[in-house]
Amino acid sequence: MKVEDLENGGAPLLGEPLPIELANATYAVRGRLVDGLQTVEHAAAWFRDNRERFAEPCTDADLLEVGAGELHATRALRDAIRALAGVAVRGGEAPSDAVAEVNRRVRAAARWRELSWGERPSALARSATPPVTTALAEIAQQAVDLFTGDQAADLRACQAPGCVLYFVKNHPRREWCSAGCGTRARAARHYERTKAAGP
Repeated sequence: MKVEDLENGGAPLLGEPLPIELANATYAVRGRLVDGLQTVEHAAAWFRDNRERFAEPCTDADLLEVGAGELHATRALRDAIRALAGVAVRGGEAPSDAVAEVNRRVRAAARWRELSWGERPSALARSATPPVTTALAEIAQQAVDLFTGDQAADLRACQAPGCVLYFVKNHPRREWCSAGCGTRARAARHYERTKAAGP
């Protein structure tokens, strides 16, 4: 099998920070929750589709080696980030198991940067752990930074009917995770106004 032939689980890619992008691998279709990471192939495809965003990108060979352990770890981190995003948006107490999962993933990969000198000096990200483990650690570190940094105040849950995705509000007028959700929300409001006005 080729990496480009991996079937993804349908999770939307909206360009959100990686932790939110992973959290949104649970999404809704017609009001029903869908797990975008149901299989090993879905997890490998998710890393394939996001690999350019990692400090140490996963190679095709790395992605073809993704197994049940990586799927379990990815789903566990996704669920922890979703739980923490919900608390960050709605308030309340953070589940200790979600905090522990993020911290477990942060500690999983020892990473460093090495000097490379070709025509110009550059830094290359390196790790002693498998690339998917390193990628999960990077997502977890970004989750720590997101939930403790300035962006936490801009984290939102999409208010479109039936949507369960999160987004970082990067524009004052942004209300939804995507243009499609904005269209659905406006159509629902129009329908309610028309229905209330009667025949």
